[in-house]
Amino acid sequence: MTIAQFVALALQEDVKTGDHSALSCIPAEAKSAAKLLIKDQGVLAGVEVAKQIFWEINPELNIDVQITDGTNVGYGEVAFYVSGSVHSILIAERLVLNVMQRMSGIATVTQKMVERLAGLPTQVLDTRKTTPLLRFLEKKAVTIGGGTNHRFGLYDMIMLKDNHIDYAGGIEKAILAANSYLKTNNLDLKIEVETRNLSEVEQVLSCGGVQRIMLDNFDIPTLTQAVRLINNRVETEASGGITLDTIRSYAETGVNFISVGALTHSIKNMDLSLKAV
Repeated sequence: MTIAQFVALALQEDVKTGDHSALSCIPAEAKSAAKLLIKDQGVLAGVEVAKQIFWEINPELNIDVQITDGTNVGYGEVAFYVSGSVHSILIAERLVLNVMQRMSGIATVTQKMVERLAGLPTQVLDTRKTTPLLRFLEKKAVTIGGGTNHRFGLYDMIMLKDNHIDYAGGIEKAILAANSYLKTNNLDLKIEVETRNLSEVEQVLSCGGVQRIMLDNFDIPTLTQAVRLINNRVETEASGGITLDTIRSYAETGVNFISVGALTHSIKNMDLSLKAV
């Protein structure tokens, strides 16, 4: 989805026949300014997106950025000033705030996770556990916080999870079928396979034909065994209930990636306000 498409859908939902609150009491030609006030602590994200939203609504609005994406911020700081048509500023206000509050919350949590892995090569990944139609913004926020994007959707990687494997008739059948499908359709996609125990890891290694093994809900001793068993033959990814308190212990097993669904599905928005000046 593009910003233009996103803004068009958001305005269709929010404005419809008009912003009657503004239309009823503010002259159409009125011009003024507003500031984006930070009322929280964390990593600011969504400034560049906010600029695009404002300009999609009215390209004549002027945005004076004071703080850029990825900056750690605190209460009372001003991220940017926007000036121009009051009606346009008010139409954009809630959309900009909703986007930036969520993106900043995601970036803040991501940065905390990444900081816990300081000195280790393990990368923090997001997942597809995102808000429908907001995935492109939520995943952008993860990168602003220092994380790495996993596959964007169903189309850019093959991930054979437990249901795929069960429906296909087992790990070997699923892997062989996936590789045949790629060859038949002339597709160049990585294959990742989810495993639930060491026996399944051994089955994947015996079959071959994959680039990454997901080690799902493994405890740390078992994860350590799995990483040693795989021995860098393919990439490794740990997943399942990993928290800020436990992520370093999982990374110390030597796993290449740790995917955390909570980066996008269980975050607290940063408190921001757009105030007239």
